[in-house]
Amino acid sequence: MHRRTLLAALAAATSLTAPAFAQDDMTVGVSWSNFQEERWKTDEAAIQGALDEAGAEYVSTDAQSSSAKQLSDVESLIAQGVDALIILAQDASAIGPAVQAAADEGIPVIAYDRLIEDDRAFYLTFDNVEVGRMQARAVLEQQPTGNYVMIKGSPTDPNADFLRGGQQEVLQEAIDAGDIEIVGEAYTDQWLPANAQRNMEQILTQTGNEVDAVVASNDGTAGGAVAALSAQGMDGIPVSGQDADHAALNRIAKGTQTVSVWKDSRDLGRRAGEIAIALAGGTEMSELEGAEEWTSPAGTTLWAEFLNPVPITQDNLSEVVDAGWIDQDTLCQGVSDGPAPCN
Repeated sequence: MHRRTLLAALAAATSLTAPAFAQDDMTVGVSWSNFQEERWKTDEAAIQGALDEAGAEYVSTDAQSSSAKQLSDVESLIAQGVDALIILAQDASAIGPAVQAAADEGIPVIAYDRLIEDDRAFYLTFDNVEVGRMQARAVLEQQPTGNYVMIKGSPTDPNADFLRGGQQEVLQEAIDAGDIEIVGEAYTDQWLPANAQRNMEQILTQTGNEVDAVVASNDGTAGGAVAALSAQGMDGIPVSGQDADHAALNRIAKGTQTVSVWKDSRDLGRRAGEIAIALAGGTEMSELEGAEEWTSPAGTTLWAEFLNPVPITQDNLSEVVDAGWIDQDTLCQGVSDGPAPCN
């Protein structure tokens, strides 16, 4: 661990803060919760891009949806001598020992996209309560009355409840007025589409298919819900999602999904890389540009930065093509007489 101490001393002695001095000796470790999801490959490329620019090295591990493996992964990254850790927590309540192990070695931690209830971890994410609001708004606009189903995220991910809280804020007035009724609600274990599909199938059975709209919390769960709906010939009822997965954007073009809240993970990944380098170089969390003091629902006050999401519907599908997020052929595959840019 001498390298990091030396870097910090150098920074102090020359009154320079990262990344204004050479980072050639710096290594940033990333612990992914489950690298199978399409989304994380985009994040990884952005993190690597930021580190490459600074001359820092990237190392990573994949916990493969195991909170126990993630703890040993972090120990392994620490043993490799990383100067900063970016952690996408598999289970927010189980990750504590990993943060403690990093703190014991003086290694800064970034809680990437998922909250870690520890003021020693800098929380970097999109505004997930607002994502939930955006999902509910888009569905409510399409379907202002009727029976609603809430397909939530993983019970071990705090984001699931942030999203659900935002959704409820938007729907509450319509619920109070008797315009809509929530007839089914389920967490999706590990965010797996197959689990979302099974939950949706059970709710359809319980309600005799009396469902008018589905507020699903991400594109994977939306895909599972749409599969269950399609099997019942219910294609086209409003369904929400998030992440702008290519399959979801194609569903929006086809009209089987209403909205995907786009959190440009290229921005999030790049920012994580920049913050990791700054913290490893001795910058305080409070000194980071864009940092704000934030108190979690559990009462933990910590430093955080929240990026702004964008809801993508048929009305603004061109945005993701223009940004180079998806190419037109992939977006419009199997779409006939669709919205711009698929018409």
